Amino acid sequence: MSKVSVYNMEGKQVGDMELNDAVFGVKVNEHLVHMAVLSQLANNRQGTQSAKTRSEVSGGGRKPWKQKGTGHARQGSTRAPQWTGGGVVFAPKPRDYSFKLNKKEKQLALKSALTSRVQENKFIVVDAIKLDEIKTKKFAEALNSLNVKKALVVLNENDKNVVMSARNIPTVKTALTNTINVFDILKYDTVVIDKAAVATIEEVYA
Repeated sequence: MSKVSVYNMEGKQVGDMELNDAVFGVKVNEHLVHMAVLSQLANNRQGTQSAKTRSEVSGGGRKPWKQKGTGHARQGSTRAPQWTGGGVVFAPKPRDYSFKLNKKEKQLALKSALTSRVQENKFIVVDAIKLDEIKTKKFAEALNSLNVKKALVVLNENDKNVVMSARNIPTVKTALTNTINVFDILKYDTVVIDKAAVATIEEVYA
């Protein structure tokens, strides 16, 4: 088992913690991590873009000029794609971009992302992430004490004071143990996690 230091909100080390290798020490599967990110980005697409084909644009029912004798190229409709106001050749239509990963693939991708953060020493465990009041300045000071700028803060329980305090910091995002995902883990430089949240993740994914 790999061992990490445990810090308090003032950035002082208060102990050590062993991580379960079944979650934080797996062999990193880069392909599954890539697929998990693609899946999340694809599932977020609305897929509502739409344009009209030549059969859908209005007008163009009459042949613009006779077939022969004008010196022009033959034309059948003013709504053909080469005409201004014509239809689009392969017009985009509303569609569903989403695709699914198997449950085991999702879990392994998440474990791989967490393991990579542990291996890169970008996984900081805090004994308790709590604030007495909603104060962005205090939360920013706590992150500075931990020497962290761009962070994903993982909480075990929804703490309104912490969530509201972190909301105004553009480089910080809060998440619960059941809402963490591969994309956010990779997007933010460091994972700052509550000690209780580590235990919950190990219990769910080990």
